[in-house]
Amino acid sequence: MKTMAISEFKTHALKILNEVAKSQETIVITKRGKPLAQVVPYLKSGQKPMPGKLVDAFVFEKDIVSPLGEGLWEASQ
Repeated sequence: MKTMAISEFKTHALKILNEVAKSQETIVITKRGKPLAQVVPYLKSGQKPMPGKLVDAFVFEKDIVSPLGEGLWEASQ
């Protein structure tokens, strides 16, 4: 994922938007080094999102009982 300062985005906005549409890559716009906005490509109807977009969205636990402990697990049932 590319990052870009807001001043550069303002200067070249149309060119950058065309590039996002063509490459289907997301760009993060920063202000003073901190993320401010995200430019994402538009998906046309019927178009599927790229694989791996949600790879960091879920946390999988191997053991769902031990984070609670035996006593709380039994009480929550």
